[in-house]
Amino acid sequence: MTTDPYRVRVSGPLAMHARELAGELLGRGHAPERAARHVQLLAQLSRWMQGQGLAACDLSEETVAQFLTARNAAGYADRCSTRWMLGLLGRVPALTVTPARPAGQDTPAAAILDEYRRYLVGDRGLAEATVTGYLAVARVFLARWEQRGGPGLEQLTAGQVTGFVLEECGRRSTAAAKVMVTGLRSLLRFLSLQGRISAPLASAVPAVAGPASDGLPRACDPGTVAALLASCDTSTQAGRRDYAVLAMLSRLGLRISEVAGLRLEDIDWRHGELEVRGKGGRTDRLPLPADVGQALAAHLAGARRPRAGCRAVFTRVHGPAAELTSSAVGQIVASACGRAGVPVIGAHRLRHGAATAMLRNGASLAEIGQVLRQSRPATTAAYAKVDRAALRPLALPWPGARS
Repeated sequence: MTTDPYRVRVSGPLAMHARELAGELLGRGHAPERAARHVQLLAQLSRWMQGQGLAACDLSEETVAQFLTARNAAGYADRCSTRWMLGLLGRVPALTVTPARPAGQDTPAAAILDEYRRYLVGDRGLAEATVTGYLAVARVFLARWEQRGGPGLEQLTAGQVTGFVLEECGRRSTAAAKVMVTGLRSLLRFLSLQGRISAPLASAVPAVAGPASDGLPRACDPGTVAALLASCDTSTQAGRRDYAVLAMLSRLGLRISEVAGLRLEDIDWRHGELEVRGKGGRTDRLPLPADVGQALAAHLAGARRPRAGCRAVFTRVHGPAAELTSSAVGQIVASACGRAGVPVIGAHRLRHGAATAMLRNGASLAEIGQVLRQSRPATTAAYAKVDRAALRPLALPWPGARS
């Protein structure tokens, strides 16, 4: 059993919150061994929810109580109460636990959530992770409306919306608050389209103050990328897999969900192309660089295949040979940072690094946007700020300085 909370293996819908919980516990002064036990409890809850077919947005006080009942029935010696477990989960700012609903209370919230889920998936075509996050916000908002027994949604006011945002943002990090207001705007637009609210209230959701969005993209420098790749022992199966994952992240700028979702039929070896399933159900074909293709071929040549019907390119090496999750791909990057002796970075930094490398090699912003599959030119335009040589002639001389 590991005593490092950051090395606890967590799979399932709550995996994305494991590192945040570990950092929060260590920051509060918990010993690493104790923090690791708490993260292991989160891992057990996440696996149980996955087995029940539940997503992160389904986490509620009732869910926690059911998990602990099942855990106690399984014979675990270290039992804990629902109240204590809720306190532990409450230390993760970005994790939302829906409060328990009074027994016998019949509300239309469940029907609204079901319709909203179909709207997000069917009409907007959003990715599963985005749908989960938006539904989590919707659950909290609708539960608050139900709890207070106030006016119906048709009488909802801009002041109530603003008050909800101010209350929720007070106990969330800046990043989590920005995610929350985005999800709330989406919900209010849906409610307006459905005619459930009398006025369009999405504009009543205030913006979250935080670091300016016009800062420089935090790219991973070429030296760090080389160190991460060199840290992989390609004489082993795990090393070849990790090398291929890192190569795809750093050379093609793929998102971790896109790497995890890659299937064998997505690789066109004959034409040297790769089919990538991105955000919103979008599918694009990218050229497959020779070095990335060689890394994939080396990985697949020695990889054991999982159960029948699984066509994932990247699978687990130890334990059941199941496909990797997005969180597992992120953990590969974190582990490579540890082996290379560099500060731990997020996988998205490798995406930024790929973009800035293309820019420095003469690629246009339009070409970079095509490779990164970004639908909005304004998103790609942020990378122009790292090209200081091109920006220098545009800068006005400082008053009184020599030009």
